[in-house]
Amino acid sequence: MNFSGCLAGAALLLSGTAAVAATVPPELWDRPRSAAAVMAQDVIRQAVADHHARKGSRLVIVHGVRQEALLQAEELRAWLVALAVDSARLVLRADPAATGLRIEVSE
Repeated sequence: MNFSGCLAGAALLLSGTAAVAATVPPELWDRPRSAAAVMAQDVIRQAVADHHARKGSRLVIVHGVRQEALLQAEELRAWLVALAVDSARLVLRADPAATGLRIEVSE
């Protein structure tokens, strides 16, 4: 996880919400994706591990309001479901201020 992702996660934890967030690297979308390519992203792998370690948590994919951002979020969701993340515990959330994808683990 990069430094800004760690800071965002720490800020969320300190604010009283049980969530950890990290930005999905935009480079993921510059090439064809595969399960291996998706899970090779440190922030995604860590978020999935944190999610599995917290019983009852949800993975939230936060995206911008542009259609491209929504399509990327839906594709990431599909990859995560294909990689055995429970679809009932995976949520997409639009955020007008988002400039990229962010993945959060929340209670």
